Amino acid sequence: MSATRQSTATVKSTVVSSDGTPIAFEQSGSGPAVVLVSSALADRSDTKKLAGLLAPHFTVVNYDRRGRGASGNNADYTVRREIDDIAALIEHAGGIASVFGSSSGAVLALRAAAAGLNIKRLALYEPPFSVAPSDFGPPRDFARHIDGLIAEDRRSEAVKTFMTKAQGMPAFMVGSMRLMPGVWSNLKAMAHTLPYDIAVMGDTQQGKPLTAEMWSPATAPTLVMTGSKSPDGFRSAARAVTDVLPDANHQTLQGLNHGAVVMAPKKLAPKLIEFLQG
Repeated sequence: MSATRQSTATVKSTVVSSDGTPIAFEQSGSGPAVVLVSSALADRSDTKKLAGLLAPHFTVVNYDRRGRGASGNNADYTVRREIDDIAALIEHAGGIASVFGSSSGAVLALRAAAAGLNIKRLALYEPPFSVAPSDFGPPRDFARHIDGLIAEDRRSEAVKTFMTKAQGMPAFMVGSMRLMPGVWSNLKAMAHTLPYDIAVMGDTQQGKPLTAEMWSPATAPTLVMTGSKSPDGFRSAARAVTDVLPDANHQTLQGLNHGAVVMAPKKLAPKLIEFLQG
């Protein structure tokens, strides 16, 4: 029993990214390394339960993306800096690791793979690409609008706007979340990172097909997962990703929706473990 507890113990630590920004993470488990990349308005607490389920099988690196949680920040944000953060974590983990990301974090993980990071296997949960004119996507002036709200320190309005206009969440659901002070205060605390996720998504939510030229450099074996209870657009996006990557397949997991990483990690973990073990 003591050996099991030791192998899954969680250790908090920090790596320094290439621009000098400290990136905080928790490491648990033993075996092949897996880096977990969180979605918009999330830090490593969102993936904590999933990390615990993976730890008996892998060395899990669960980190706070820059500007969130215990990680540092840099006013001069670029997506490349976030990719460099993942590179620093992979280097810490021994120079090679599998990577899992959800929602916009899945797109960040995919960009890291396409940038040539030493990624053994890549697992993506519902990257929110918009690949057809009928697919849901934010308005074209969305980035500027969010920037304006944050500049005016209207954090609550920025979070609400992102959830309804970028994530398609019904207004009544957002209203219910605002009645949970602890939850809403945490979301507001990360509102300044919304432009980061908008930059990660780039022009991929305009109802246009994905291009192989952009994404095919991501050569690692890739699993793209969607939930059966999620809108059809996520499955369209997953099929599009699978089509442009050289070694990818798509699987729909029954009974899950877009919040599966937080709400149903026990249902997500078995498929993820199976894939990452090869």
